[in-house]
Amino acid sequence: MTVEKLYDAAGFKTISKGDGKKEVKAIFCCDMLSIAMSKAPASGCWITVVSNMNTLAVATLTDVSCVVIAGGVAVGEDMKAKAETEGIALFTCEEPAFETALIVHDLMNA
Repeated sequence: MTVEKLYDAAGFKTISKGDGKKEVKAIFCCDMLSIAMSKAPASGCWITVVSNMNTLAVATLTDVSCVVIAGGVAVGEDMKAKAETEGIALFTCEEPAFETALIVHDLMNA
């Protein structure tokens, strides 16, 4: 699946489109940035509730395909602007992290 599939997915709000052609090959749920930095898979969809600039730094370091801020957590304008500048695909979802992961899983296997 490519990131583009998340642009119009039910329940997802696109904050920054990033590179829509990037492949999503795995799902990774983690809210601890230090663990995400060492464990998030490249080409993964990282689902977290941590909505800050450090999340974007970790996304860049790990080369995840996209980041989804779950649980209805808001994304600030500074984070939105940085994601757009860095070309990071960033989404929000009202569902908790587990349910968000299930939605991505279903999209990957559709």
